[in-house]
Amino acid sequence: MMKTEELKLVQEWDKTFPKSDKVDHCKVTFVNHFGITLAADMYIPKGAEGRLPALAISGPFGACKEQSSGLYAQEMAERGFLAIAFDPSFTGESGGFPRAMHSPDMDVEDFQAAVDFLSCCDLADPDRIGIIGICGWGGMALQTACIDTRIKATVTSTMYDMSRVAGNGYFDSADSKEARRQMRDMINAQRTKDYMSGEYARQGGVVDPLPEDAPFFVKDYYDYYKTERGYHPRSLNSNDGWTVNTQTSLMNMRLFTYAGEIDSAVLMIHGEKAHSCYLSRDTFKLLNGENKELVIIPDAVHTDLYDRKDIIPFDKIQNFFEEYLK
Repeated sequence: MMKTEELKLVQEWDKTFPKSDKVDHCKVTFVNHFGITLAADMYIPKGAEGRLPALAISGPFGACKEQSSGLYAQEMAERGFLAIAFDPSFTGESGGFPRAMHSPDMDVEDFQAAVDFLSCCDLADPDRIGIIGICGWGGMALQTACIDTRIKATVTSTMYDMSRVAGNGYFDSADSKEARRQMRDMINAQRTKDYMSGEYARQGGVVDPLPEDAPFFVKDYYDYYKTERGYHPRSLNSNDGWTVNTQTSLMNMRLFTYAGEIDSAVLMIHGEKAHSCYLSRDTFKLLNGENKELVIIPDAVHTDLYDRKDIIPFDKIQNFFEEYLK
């Protein structure tokens, strides 16, 4: 039997969105292959009978399950799906030490561990499992779909290719050996400082106070993570951010090497005016097959797809999963 860590889970409702009276909610835990116990919120349609099509959901990158992923999970449960929103390793209510760490291989493993859990859950149909990844976890969801054939359908929403951004900078503005060398020098110098101090320096979350000359995408993040709209005390982006040295593994690899070999269905959704839209457009070109679709939402910006239920195409997402999780 896999050993689990005893987590201190908050039982009262502390989400950034209202609780639905159409679903039942509970906390669950499961273990990944690195022995880390993950915490998740499970949303179950009220009155559901039999085994249900099931979804594992995470993101955005640096958020917690009480934010966007929980909103998506609750909404999909209202539409008849069993859904879990989980905190990745080292973040939120999940286990793992030191805190605020991550690496792409562990991110993929966390998604696979969620699929493990759903595959063995009495309420879920193991032959009808899908995943949803939001923002940076959209990239990790797609990477998981590359390897896990139990996943029958994948949705990415406002997706980030974190490896491309880490290695090339935003909009590929730092795609040079010199720029990467400067970043490597900074990170490795910080590693030495961390070892000497015995503490891991944090990057800081979304900048606060917001500079007047901040780019629009920074203002977009601020409007979600630093305001009543989306702030949460367990969210890295709302507070001290990731550790500085956690960027190393992202810089030194690339996601989607085998994206062209994904046979299962993929739906990619992005806002037309999102600063990150180029990442979904470019990544979609790597996919093959008639069961792949890219949907661009007119006039939507990046964080509109975090929580704007009037903009997120939930009807489209529902129809997609109903088709491919038959």
